Amino acid sequence: MNNRTFAIIKPDAVKNNYTGLIYDRILKSGFKIVGAKLKKMSKIEANEFYLIHSDKPFYNELTDFMSSGHSMVLALEKENAVQ
Repeated sequence: MNNRTFAIIKPDAVKNNYTGLIYDRILKSGFKIVGAKLKKMSKIEANEFYLIHSDKPFYNELTDFMSSGHSMVLALEKENAVQ
């Protein structure tokens, strides 16, 4: 059974032009990229997305980092992808 999952290529990797290398690893792992979007998360969006970590000491650093530049948001598909 094919499952879909989600991945983010984070701002530092996008900035350093590693997106193609990461795509290559994803494809070699048997995933199909069914959707991709370049996105710059706002601080508010990052706060909401990572809300589950809001009580952790790294929360502010994480949300600052994730809203610092563009990320590549991916929808991936593969048999047993979630596992």
